[in-house]
Amino acid sequence: MSRYGNQIKFIRLLFIKLVLTLFLMSILWVLVYKWFSPPATLLMMQRRAAPAQNSKTASEKIRYDFVELEDVSYHVPLAFIASEDQLFTHHNGFDYNAIHKAFQKNQKGRRVVGGSTISQQVAKNVFLWHGRSYIRKVVEAYFTILIELFWSKHRIMEMYLNIAEMGNKVFGIEQAAQKYFNKPAKDLNAYEAAAIAAVLPNPIKFSVTNPSGYIVRKRAKIRRNMRNLGGKMFIKPLVDNEI
Repeated sequence: MSRYGNQIKFIRLLFIKLVLTLFLMSILWVLVYKWFSPPATLLMMQRRAAPAQNSKTASEKIRYDFVELEDVSYHVPLAFIASEDQLFTHHNGFDYNAIHKAFQKNQKGRRVVGGSTISQQVAKNVFLWHGRSYIRKVVEAYFTILIELFWSKHRIMEMYLNIAEMGNKVFGIEQAAQKYFNKPAKDLNAYEAAAIAAVLPNPIKFSVTNPSGYIVRKRAKIRRNMRNLGGKMFIKPLVDNEI
């Protein structure tokens, strides 16, 4: 075999080893977070490093306190499912109908519409950087498959409620509950849970305590959806870690 052929063989072998290493590391990463809470995420570090817009935000630090789903009011996961992903307990990580509708809307209008499930948002928020690119979406889909394979829906929801940004540098439902209602997440009522869920996916632009007309209408819609889903009976299997 020629020297050129040996170089091609070496490069091919090196590439295979690199892909295999990344594959095994990604699985290990997902398995570690199955039992341990993330100390921080890329978005948290990005938000901490971002230049402050004014003197008030300059003094604000990242607020993040991981709590188990058992220590969160059942109204909270119900509100976020009612708002973000009503098929969460049934799909395999992807809502293909929502993705198709979002694609059609994005083709027609200037405003970008998302079709991500809660599982996809967890994959993005926990493991990836924020941004819009086809490469990131492919990697997001890969991690979505992994967490659906290795985690329970209980764990996915627990992770989502803890690492989602719910205010300016406020991450997770525990810190959001303390900031907006001066109480722990386990004591939030249906109205308060819906109020926090309503400001996503843009919790910096919209306010929980001083809502715009749009947020008021969205909050009311979330409350209706919570009732239509069945309330506590709908969420009980998820909270009890039965799915």
